[in-house]
Parts: sequence; C-alpha cells; structure tokens
Amino acid sequence: MKNESKSMQMLHFSISIHAPKEKVWHTMLDDKTYPKWTTVFHEGSLYKGSWEKGSKIQFLDPTGSGMFSRIEENKPYEFVSIEHLGFIKDGKEDLKSEGAKALAGAHENYTFKEKDGITDLSIDADTPEEYKEMFEDMWPKALSKLRELAEE
Repeated sequence: MKNESKSMQMLHFSISIHAPKEKVWHTMLDDKTYPKWTTVFHEGSLYKGSWEKGSKIQFLDPTGSGMFSRIEENKPYEFVSIEHLGFIKDGKEDLKSEGAKALAGAHENYTFKEKDGITDLSIDADTPEEYKEMFEDMWPKALSKLRELAEE
C-alpha cells in the first residue's frame, strides 16, 4: 500500500481572548484545565509529561492511546512548539506504522500575543491530509471552549 499520508498541510487557527496572556497560557496548558478545552478532540483527553523545552510529553485519551511528542521550544507566555514523534497504542510507543510515520516530525505551534488585556492566540499545525477536514472542524470549537474557560 502506498503511503499517501506523508502529504502535510499547515493549518492555521486564531482566536482573540479577553484575558491576559498568562491566564490564557495557564488555561491552555495546566493539567486541571487542559482536559476541559481538549474534550472537543476526545472526551477525557489528558497529557502526561512536561511542557518544558526538550521534555517528552504524551497526549492521551482515557484508554492510554494517543501521541507522544517532544517540546521543541517553550518561551513562557509567548510560544510553545511541539514536535510530534509517533503514536501510543496499548501503552507502547509506535514509530513504525504508516500513521506514525506520517505524523513523525509534524509540528504544532502556539503563539500568544497580548495587547490591552486581549490575547491573540494562534495555532499553526502540520496536519496529514487525511486529518485536515477533521481538525478544521475541531480546532475552532476547541479554541472557543478555551476562550470560554479563560474569560471566566
């Protein structure tokens, strides 16, 4: 079978949130609030690991399946870059499946810019072609939920 999933598209999403960038940052990345806005992607989503530069992090569903990644850059309250490395299935890292190979090296970047108490949050995500439509639907909903939480 030919691997057509290697074709990546850069998707861009942004939202303005009426809250300081520090609050938006913590709402997005803290382990208590992360599952609340990411429920759009998968009910019960969570992460294990650290957002520190160079750290390995796992993005998981309640069954323990998901992705594993590395934090390529972390400039607090300004920028986070995630490099996706592969999938996790049955608690094991998968680097060899077609899907894992397609995902490897993809980046997801979060940029936070604040002016007059309003934070503009931008997401730039390398996305395999077969997931483009799904993420174009899910990311705006997730960001809307994030805004709701950060503006509380």
